[in-house]
Amino acid sequence: MSTFLTLDEVATLTGRRVKSKQVEQLRTMGIAFWVNAIGRPVVTVAAVEGRKEAPPQKTWVQPRVSHGSKANR
Repeated sequence: MSTFLTLDEVATLTGRRVKSKQVEQLRTMGIAFWVNAIGRPVVTVAAVEGRKEAPPQKTWVQPRVSHGSKANR
């Protein structure tokens, strides 16, 4: 069993073939999903079945470093 719905399953679920329309429909339906690097919505099977998913791991982001203001130069 796969973790994610196939492209055809997402199209069947949303009733749409166009990526942007799939995203729009998933938002309307309240189904959790991610958009991948090529703009396709990625839906987990758990999101459709209503199972609880572990929240995505937060990634560490390096804070911006301030090099002082222009007035100090």
